[in-house]
Amino acid sequence: MSLPTSLLKSLATAVGRDNLLTRAADCWPYGGDNSRLHAPPQAVVFATCTEQIQAVVQHCRAHGVPLVPRGRGTGTTGATVPDQGGVVLTLERMDRILDMDPDNRLAVVQPGVTNQALQDAAGHHGFFWPPDPTSAAYCTIGGNLAYNSAGPRAVKYGTPRDNTLGLTAITGSGHLLRTGVHTTKGVVGYDLTRLLIGSEGTLGIITEAIVKLTPLPEAKRTLQAVYTSMTAAAQAVSRIMAQPVVPCALEFMDGRAIDMIRHYSQAALPEDAGGLLMIEVDGPEAGLDAAAQRVAAAAAGEGCLEVALARTQAEVKALWATRKALSPALRTIAPKKINEDVVVPVSKMPVLISGLEKLGSSHGITIVSFGHAGNGNIHVNLLVDPDDTEQMKAADACLKGVFDLVLGLRGSISGEHGIGLVKRPFVAQELGQPALALMHDLRRCFDPDGILNPGKGLPPLPDRAT
Repeated sequence: MSLPTSLLKSLATAVGRDNLLTRAADCWPYGGDNSRLHAPPQAVVFATCTEQIQAVVQHCRAHGVPLVPRGRGTGTTGATVPDQGGVVLTLERMDRILDMDPDNRLAVVQPGVTNQALQDAAGHHGFFWPPDPTSAAYCTIGGNLAYNSAGPRAVKYGTPRDNTLGLTAITGSGHLLRTGVHTTKGVVGYDLTRLLIGSEGTLGIITEAIVKLTPLPEAKRTLQAVYTSMTAAAQAVSRIMAQPVVPCALEFMDGRAIDMIRHYSQAALPEDAGGLLMIEVDGPEAGLDAAAQRVAAAAAGEGCLEVALARTQAEVKALWATRKALSPALRTIAPKKINEDVVVPVSKMPVLISGLEKLGSSHGITIVSFGHAGNGNIHVNLLVDPDDTEQMKAADACLKGVFDLVLGLRGSISGEHGIGLVKRPFVAQELGQPALALMHDLRRCFDPDGILNPGKGLPPLPDRAT
């Protein structure tokens, strides 16, 4: 079923004919993300300003047509897949930094600005924006906000929710909404800024963001700690996070991950390595060596094979090359792997790691774990072949076991990848029906006709009468 001609004419008037795609071949690339999911959009709209987005929302609402916003499509959960058809609104051309205000430690940006472009612009003034996903060179600020994607620095500097002062957004009813403040304090009204961040475009489409900037650290120290087992490494994470010096990065790899990247690594790795921590400490040059030694002392302990402190930039590069080699190695070995990002309290990481080993063994599934250990955010990779029916049945049971384990440890089924389509069936298990019902009510307040990214994030409610 094609879109109404009257809607297409209205969209062309709103954004210009050159910013509207309707041919199937032209629209196809905008039907997927970094998951294996894809659905062809019926039209693709490129917006360049808030007023255009407001008009697009109003036209789609008038015709009852789904509207799916997207950035560069680096998400992994299918949150930008138009599985119910309709119009995809891509924000990649809204790529201007509207204001760089180092005196007040903030910047105002459009959603299509890449993370790296913001880091580079802020860096010229001696600042940075703390969220730093692995895809920073390509992913957009709008996408970072939609998923609350953070990266390694979140352990010390927080997530987008902690580093965003205010937003401009268009709700599903077509109203322009301004939230938050230009100051570091503000308590007038409800915190709609944090509510919109992480909502995956289901409440409103973010068109501008006021982001907090942080001064660049004077210096850094990089360490690598190697352990006999994943459990020993996880126990070390708890020790590191229990002492006063907070690392700016604390990354984790299990034994299988180490084996995969051994031949790619520029740093020597012991043959019996069962777990590895990449640790970075930043701050003023004065006293930083002492701070790094304090972290190194916490990293050492039972099961620790070695703790190495990089002394030169070449050594720093070699250590981080070990971590950066992992994703390409995983894509080569299992290009269609299942990648989940779960979170547990840091003190529960040893239990999580032990439980993952048991689940992989009992279901016959190879599990490779790595991630942001400093805040308990672990990427659990199930190396499977989707074309193997029996293996996928085992993977489904294993994945359910992973989520049961995480929730039993008072964790969450997603730390920064979001929900989208992939994790939607598991959301009610974490939230419970009262909270889920309230969220559905909130969604209707923002989007009364349900046109914004329908079918994403929240699972349907059971009959309330039952």
